[in-house]
Amino acid sequence: QEVLQDVRSGAVNCVVVKDLSRLGRNYIETGKVLQEFADHGVRFIAINDGYDTANAQGQASTILFPIKNLMNDSYSRDISIKVRSNLEVKRRQGEFISNFAVYGYQKDAENKNHLVIDDYAAGIVRDIFKWAIEGLSPGSIASRLNQLGVLSPMEYKKSQGSKYESRFKTSTQAKWSHVAVRRILQNEVYTGTLVQGKRTTPNHKTKKFVYKDQNDWVRVEGTHEAIISRPQFDLVQQLLRLELEVL
Repeated sequence: QEVLQDVRSGAVNCVVVKDLSRLGRNYIETGKVLQEFADHGVRFIAINDGYDTANAQGQASTILFPIKNLMNDSYSRDISIKVRSNLEVKRRQGEFISNFAVYGYQKDAENKNHLVIDDYAAGIVRDIFKWAIEGLSPGSIASRLNQLGVLSPMEYKKSQGSKYESRFKTSTQAKWSHVAVRRILQNEVYTGTLVQGKRTTPNHKTKKFVYKDQNDWVRVEGTHEAIISRPQFDLVQQLLRLELEVL
């Protein structure tokens, strides 16, 4: 996008890449970019493909160029299919595949696909469930945590050296909120059960997420040590439902 801005503003008159795949692997979008280069009179060079728009006439590679573009797109699609398939196998085997461990856990140093308890954060999770059973609402629990100076999940991860970022942050330092507390109270991971594959993308060409039906989620029990017992978790779910009914 930065290159395109420079092209449109006239800041550059030539774009050089190692080969066509470095410009893009989406056949249609790459074609549009190349056309935009041409519309602005910008020279384009793909070194390994031996292609140069300043000397395109008479080059044998000119005929093969659209074919190479299509092959790059096909290669990207095949890789995407293989990666999706591999991740699905891992999910069904009960392997944790997210980039960051959920609050209360950390990734096993010997196996990044396995969760182990983070003693400090797990203690906070136990307090959150205990207070919920005692009758405190998610909002009241969040206020208590903030008053006690307990770092929010995001800030705690940062304090541990993680580069975790969240779109839910609304201030310089993220605080506990009723949403964060409710998310913890409703997360089955604390019972030792992994629930993954809740969302996906239509294809490799878009990053827009599509949320799956709950029946299509991958749920595997007993994948890691539980922080909260199943009876405790089920009781809290009943209390949360009652709270919603009252509201």
